[in-house]
Amino acid sequence: MMSAPHVSVLLAEVVQALAIAPGETIVDGTFGAGGYARAFLAAGAHVVAFDRDPSAARFAADLPADRFRLVCARFSEMDEVLGEGAADGVALDLGVSSMQLDEADRGFSFLRDGPLDMRMGDAGETAADLVNTAEPEDLARILWVYGEEKKSRRIAGAIARRRQEQPFTRTGELADFIEGVLGGRRGAKVHPATRSFQALRIAVNDELGELEAGLAAAERVLKPGGRLAVVTFHSLEDRIVKAFLTERAGRTPAASRHLPPSVDSRDPSFELLFNGARSPGEAEVEANPRARSAKLRAAVRTHAPVWSQAA
Repeated sequence: MMSAPHVSVLLAEVVQALAIAPGETIVDGTFGAGGYARAFLAAGAHVVAFDRDPSAARFAADLPADRFRLVCARFSEMDEVLGEGAADGVALDLGVSSMQLDEADRGFSFLRDGPLDMRMGDAGETAADLVNTAEPEDLARILWVYGEEKKSRRIAGAIARRRQEQPFTRTGELADFIEGVLGGRRGAKVHPATRSFQALRIAVNDELGELEAGLAAAERVLKPGGRLAVVTFHSLEDRIVKAFLTERAGRTPAASRHLPPSVDSRDPSFELLFNGARSPGEAEVEANPRARSAKLRAAVRTHAPVWSQAA
Protein backbone atom coordinates (compact mmCIF):
# COMPACT_ATOMS: atom_id res chain seq x y z
CA MET A 1 0.00 0.00 0.00
CA MET A 2 1.35 3.44 -0.90
CA SER A 3 1.05 5.99 1.86
CA ALA A 4 -1.05 9.01 0.94
CA PRO A 5 0.68 12.37 1.41
CA HIS A 6 -2.60 14.28 1.18
CA VAL A 7 -4.74 14.95 4.25
CA SER A 8 -8.44 15.15 3.39
CA VAL A 9 -10.02 18.33 4.73
CA LEU A 10 -13.31 18.31 6.68
CA LEU A 11 -13.43 14.52 6.23
CA ALA A 12 -15.68 13.78 9.21
CA GLU A 13 -18.04 16.59 8.24
CA VAL A 14 -18.30 15.36 4.65
CA VAL A 15 -19.04 11.79 5.77
CA GLN A 16 -21.68 13.10 8.16
CA ALA A 17 -23.26 15.27 5.47
CA LEU A 18 -23.53 12.34 3.07
CA ALA A 19 -25.16 10.13 5.77
CA ILE A 20 -23.89 6.99 4.03
CA ALA A 21 -25.81 3.74 4.42
CA PRO A 22 -24.11 0.42 3.62
CA GLY A 23 -24.53 -0.56 -0.03
CA GLU A 24 -25.13 2.96 -1.31
CA THR A 25 -23.28 4.29 -4.35
CA ILE A 26 -21.14 7.33 -3.61
CA VAL A 27 -19.27 9.37 -6.21
CA ASP A 28 -15.91 10.76 -5.12
CA GLY A 29 -15.52 13.40 -7.80
CA THR A 30 -11.97 14.33 -6.86
CA PHE A 31 -10.15 11.12 -5.88
CA GLY A 32 -6.67 12.58 -5.35
CA ALA A 33 -4.90 10.33 -2.85
CA GLY A 34 -8.13 8.58 -1.92
CA GLY A 35 -8.82 9.97 1.55
CA TYR A 36 -12.53 10.50 1.03
CA ALA A 37 -12.95 7.28 -0.94
CA ARG A 38 -11.41 5.23 1.87
CA ALA A 39 -13.76 6.81 4.40
CA PHE A 40 -16.77 6.11 2.17
CA LEU A 41 -15.68 2.50 1.72
CA ALA A 42 -15.23 2.17 5.48
CA ALA A 43 -18.86 3.28 5.84
CA GLY A 44 -19.93 0.38 3.61
CA ALA A 45 -20.46 2.28 0.36
CA HIS A 46 -19.74 1.33 -3.22
CA VAL A 47 -17.50 4.11 -4.53
CA VAL A 48 -17.01 5.41 -8.06
CA ALA A 49 -14.14 7.89 -8.06
CA PHE A 50 -13.11 10.37 -10.74
CA ASP A 51 -9.76 12.03 -11.32
CA ARG A 52 -8.44 13.61 -14.48
CA ASP A 53 -4.87 13.03 -13.25
CA PRO A 54 -3.68 9.58 -14.42
CA SER A 55 -1.08 9.46 -11.63
CA ALA A 56 -3.88 9.21 -9.03
CA ALA A 57 -4.28 5.51 -9.93
CA ARG A 58 -1.24 4.66 -7.78
CA PHE A 59 -3.29 5.43 -4.67
CA ALA A 60 -6.09 3.04 -5.64
CA ALA A 61 -4.12 -0.20 -5.98
CA ASP A 62 -5.16 -1.61 -2.61
CA LEU A 63 -8.83 -0.63 -2.70
CA PRO A 64 -11.47 -3.41 -2.97
CA ALA A 65 -12.26 -4.11 -6.63
CA ASP A 66 -15.77 -5.31 -5.79
CA ARG A 67 -16.77 -1.97 -4.26
CA PHE A 68 -14.42 0.55 -5.85
CA ARG A 69 -13.91 1.88 -9.36
CA LEU A 70 -11.59 4.69 -10.48
CA VAL A 71 -12.45 6.56 -13.69
CA CYS A 72 -9.75 8.69 -15.30
CA ALA A 73 -12.01 11.55 -16.36
CA ARG A 74 -13.26 14.94 -15.24
CA PHE A 75 -15.96 14.93 -12.56
CA SER A 76 -18.17 16.93 -14.92
CA GLU A 77 -18.53 13.67 -16.86
CA MET A 78 -19.95 11.67 -13.95
CA ASP A 79 -23.49 11.60 -15.31
CA GLU A 80 -22.28 10.50 -18.74
CA VAL A 81 -20.31 7.64 -17.18
CA LEU A 82 -22.92 6.52 -14.64
CA GLY A 83 -26.24 7.74 -16.02
CA GLU A 84 -28.90 9.93 -14.42
CA GLY A 85 -30.10 9.01 -10.94
CA ALA A 86 -27.29 6.52 -10.38
CA ALA A 87 -25.76 7.85 -7.16
CA ASP A 88 -26.83 8.21 -3.54
CA GLY A 89 -24.16 10.79 -2.81
CA VAL A 90 -21.55 13.00 -4.48
CA ALA A 91 -18.51 14.55 -2.82
CA LEU A 92 -16.26 17.18 -4.42
CA ASP A 93 -13.01 18.27 -2.78
CA LEU A 94 -11.90 21.13 -5.02
CA GLY A 95 -8.59 22.78 -5.78
CA VAL A 96 -5.17 21.23 -6.11
CA SER A 97 -4.13 18.35 -3.88
CA SER A 98 -1.18 18.40 -1.51
CA MET A 99 0.53 15.68 -3.50
CA GLN A 100 0.37 17.81 -6.65
CA LEU A 101 1.73 20.83 -4.81
CA ASP A 102 4.53 18.77 -3.29
CA GLU A 103 5.71 17.23 -6.57
CA ALA A 104 8.03 19.74 -8.23
CA ASP A 105 7.73 18.25 -11.72
CA ARG A 106 4.00 19.07 -11.78
CA GLY A 107 4.80 22.79 -11.70
CA PHE A 108 2.00 23.85 -9.33
CA SER A 109 4.09 25.40 -6.57
CA PHE A 110 6.60 28.22 -6.49
CA LEU A 111 8.10 26.69 -3.34
CA ARG A 112 9.59 23.80 -5.35
CA ASP A 113 11.25 24.68 -8.62
CA GLY A 114 10.03 22.64 -11.57
CA PRO A 115 8.69 22.89 -15.12
CA LEU A 116 6.03 25.59 -15.51
CA ASP A 117 3.26 23.09 -16.22
CA MET A 118 0.30 23.16 -13.75
CA ARG A 119 -1.91 20.75 -15.73
CA MET A 120 -4.00 18.38 -13.62
CA GLY A 121 -4.14 15.99 -16.54
CA ASP A 122 -1.67 15.31 -19.32
CA ALA A 123 -3.31 17.24 -22.18
CA GLY A 124 -3.83 20.85 -23.13
CA GLU A 125 -1.72 23.97 -22.81
CA THR A 126 0.68 24.41 -19.93
CA ALA A 127 1.18 27.44 -17.72
CA ALA A 128 4.34 28.16 -19.72
CA ASP A 129 2.29 28.24 -22.93
CA LEU A 130 -0.10 30.70 -21.33
CA VAL A 131 2.54 32.94 -19.79
CA ASN A 132 4.62 33.08 -22.97
CA THR A 133 1.87 33.53 -25.57
CA ALA A 134 -1.18 35.24 -24.05
CA GLU A 135 -1.78 38.86 -24.97
CA PRO A 136 -0.83 41.15 -22.08
CA GLU A 137 -4.43 42.31 -21.60
CA ASP A 138 -5.65 38.69 -21.53
CA LEU A 139 -2.95 37.72 -19.05
CA ALA A 140 -3.83 40.70 -16.85
CA ARG A 141 -7.49 39.68 -16.92
CA ILE A 142 -6.61 36.12 -15.87
CA LEU A 143 -4.51 37.37 -12.94
CA TRP A 144 -7.24 39.82 -11.87
CA VAL A 145 -10.28 37.56 -12.24
CA TYR A 146 -8.83 34.21 -11.13
CA GLY A 147 -6.18 35.44 -8.70
CA GLU A 148 -7.82 38.66 -7.54
CA GLU A 149 -4.38 40.17 -8.04
CA LYS A 150 -4.65 43.96 -7.68
CA LYS A 151 -1.42 44.58 -9.59
CA SER A 152 -2.33 42.31 -12.48
CA ARG A 153 -1.58 44.87 -15.20
CA ARG A 154 1.88 45.62 -13.82
CA ILE A 155 2.75 41.91 -13.63
CA ALA A 156 1.33 41.10 -17.09
CA GLY A 157 3.16 44.01 -18.72
CA ALA A 158 6.46 43.04 -17.12
CA ILE A 159 6.03 39.40 -18.17
CA ALA A 160 5.28 40.45 -21.76
CA ARG A 161 8.44 42.53 -21.93
CA ARG A 162 10.68 39.90 -20.37
CA ARG A 163 9.39 36.98 -22.47
CA GLN A 164 10.46 38.73 -25.68
CA GLU A 165 14.04 38.19 -24.58
CA GLN A 166 13.68 34.89 -22.75
CA PRO A 167 10.56 32.71 -22.37
CA PHE A 168 9.56 31.50 -18.91
CA THR A 169 10.07 27.77 -18.38
CA ARG A 170 10.44 27.20 -14.61
CA THR A 171 8.20 27.85 -11.61
CA GLY A 172 11.02 29.29 -9.52
CA GLU A 173 12.00 31.60 -12.34
CA LEU A 174 8.48 33.02 -12.67
CA ALA A 175 7.99 33.31 -8.90
CA ASP A 176 11.25 35.21 -8.48
CA PHE A 177 10.35 37.48 -11.39
CA ILE A 178 6.92 38.33 -9.95
CA GLU A 179 8.50 38.94 -6.56
CA GLY A 180 10.89 41.37 -8.21
CA VAL A 181 8.09 43.16 -10.06
CA LEU A 182 6.13 43.64 -6.85
CA GLY A 183 9.09 44.78 -4.82
CA GLY A 184 9.86 41.70 -2.74
CA ARG A 185 8.28 40.15 0.31
CA ARG A 186 9.93 42.14 3.11
CA GLY A 187 8.82 39.68 5.75
CA ALA A 188 5.31 39.13 4.37
CA LYS A 189 3.77 35.75 5.28
CA VAL A 190 2.28 35.26 1.79
CA HIS A 191 4.61 35.02 -1.21
CA PRO A 192 3.96 37.79 -3.79
CA ALA A 193 3.44 35.17 -6.52
CA THR A 194 0.70 33.29 -4.65
CA ARG A 195 -2.26 34.97 -6.37
CA SER A 196 -0.67 34.81 -9.80
CA PHE A 197 0.10 31.09 -9.49
CA GLN A 198 -3.47 30.41 -8.36
CA ALA A 199 -4.79 32.34 -11.36
CA LEU A 200 -2.61 30.51 -13.86
CA ARG A 201 -3.54 27.11 -12.41
CA ILE A 202 -7.27 27.90 -12.56
CA ALA A 203 -6.96 29.13 -16.15
CA VAL A 204 -4.86 26.20 -17.37
CA ASN A 205 -7.32 23.66 -15.95
CA ASP A 206 -10.54 25.65 -16.52
CA GLU A 207 -11.32 24.93 -12.89
CA LEU A 208 -14.27 27.28 -12.53
CA GLY A 209 -15.91 26.11 -15.75
CA GLU A 210 -15.34 22.52 -14.66
CA LEU A 211 -16.92 23.29 -11.28
CA GLU A 212 -20.06 24.76 -12.84
CA ALA A 213 -20.37 21.77 -15.19
CA GLY A 214 -19.65 19.36 -12.33
CA LEU A 215 -22.39 20.77 -10.11
CA ALA A 216 -24.89 20.39 -12.95
CA ALA A 217 -23.66 16.82 -13.52
CA ALA A 218 -24.10 16.05 -9.82
CA GLU A 219 -27.68 17.30 -10.00
CA ARG A 220 -28.32 14.83 -12.82
CA VAL A 221 -26.53 11.84 -11.31
CA LEU A 222 -28.09 12.03 -7.83
CA LYS A 223 -31.19 10.06 -6.92
CA PRO A 224 -34.03 11.81 -5.05
CA GLY A 225 -32.80 11.97 -1.47
CA GLY A 226 -29.18 11.77 -2.59
CA ARG A 227 -26.73 14.18 -1.00
CA LEU A 228 -24.13 16.56 -2.39
CA ALA A 229 -21.14 17.77 -0.31
CA VAL A 230 -18.65 20.27 -1.75
CA VAL A 231 -15.45 21.49 -0.10
CA THR A 232 -13.98 24.69 -1.55
CA PHE A 233 -10.67 26.40 -0.83
CA HIS A 234 -11.04 29.95 -2.12
CA SER A 235 -13.75 32.54 -2.58
CA LEU A 236 -14.10 32.07 -6.34
CA GLU A 237 -15.07 28.41 -5.89
CA ASP A 238 -17.27 29.07 -2.88
CA ARG A 239 -19.24 31.79 -4.68
CA ILE A 240 -20.07 29.39 -7.51
CA VAL A 241 -21.17 26.61 -5.14
CA LYS A 242 -23.17 29.00 -2.98
CA ALA A 243 -24.92 30.53 -6.01
CA PHE A 244 -25.73 27.10 -7.49
CA LEU A 245 -27.19 25.66 -4.29
CA THR A 246 -29.01 28.88 -3.38
CA GLU A 247 -30.66 28.97 -6.78
CA ARG A 248 -31.47 25.26 -6.91
CA ALA A 249 -32.96 25.48 -3.41
CA GLY A 250 -35.37 28.15 -4.62
CA ARG A 251 -33.66 30.95 -2.75
CA THR A 252 -32.49 33.03 -5.69
CA PRO A 253 -31.36 36.39 -4.30
CA ALA A 254 -32.83 39.65 -5.52
CA ALA A 255 -31.04 41.76 -8.10
CA SER A 256 -31.07 44.58 -5.53
CA ARG A 257 -30.93 44.46 -1.73
CA HIS A 258 -33.90 46.82 -1.73
CA LEU A 259 -36.09 44.24 -3.49
CA PRO A 260 -37.42 40.88 -2.24
CA PRO A 261 -35.71 37.71 -3.53
CA SER A 262 -36.81 36.67 -6.99
CA VAL A 263 -38.91 33.52 -7.31
CA ASP A 264 -38.16 30.86 -9.92
CA SER A 265 -41.13 28.97 -11.31
CA ARG A 266 -39.25 25.67 -11.26
CA ASP A 267 -39.49 23.37 -8.26
CA PRO A 268 -36.32 23.32 -6.13
CA SER A 269 -34.02 20.47 -7.12
CA PHE A 270 -32.05 20.69 -3.87
CA GLU A 271 -32.76 21.38 -0.22
CA LEU A 272 -29.92 22.85 1.83
CA LEU A 273 -28.67 20.59 4.62
CA PHE A 274 -27.63 23.64 6.65
CA ASN A 275 -27.49 27.38 6.09
CA GLY A 276 -24.19 28.91 5.11
CA ALA A 277 -20.90 27.06 5.05
CA ARG A 278 -19.03 25.03 7.64
CA SER A 279 -15.32 25.55 8.30
CA PRO A 280 -12.62 23.39 9.91
CA GLY A 281 -12.15 23.61 13.66
CA GLU A 282 -9.03 25.00 15.28
CA ALA A 283 -7.57 21.56 15.86
CA GLU A 284 -7.81 20.61 12.18
CA VAL A 285 -6.31 23.90 11.03
CA GLU A 286 -3.45 23.50 13.48
CA ALA A 287 -2.79 19.96 12.28
CA ASN A 288 -3.24 20.86 8.59
CA PRO A 289 -2.67 24.57 7.78
CA ARG A 290 -3.90 24.02 4.22
CA ALA A 291 -7.39 23.52 5.66
CA ARG A 292 -7.57 27.12 6.87
CA SER A 293 -9.60 28.49 3.96
CA ALA A 294 -11.79 25.42 3.41
CA LYS A 295 -15.58 25.64 3.43
CA LEU A 296 -18.19 22.89 3.20
CA ARG A 297 -21.64 23.33 1.66
CA ALA A 298 -24.12 20.48 1.35
CA ALA A 299 -27.62 19.78 0.08
CA VAL A 300 -30.13 16.98 -0.52
CA ARG A 301 -31.56 16.21 -3.98
CA THR A 302 -35.33 16.56 -4.12
CA HIS A 303 -37.79 14.72 -6.34
CA ALA A 304 -38.03 17.73 -8.68
CA PRO A 305 -36.81 17.42 -12.27
CA VAL A 306 -33.31 18.47 -13.19
CA TRP A 307 -33.15 22.17 -14.01
CA SER A 308 -32.30 22.99 -17.58
CA GLN A 309 -29.50 25.45 -18.22
CA ALA A 310 -31.96 28.16 -19.23
CA ALA A 311 -34.86 29.22 -17.05
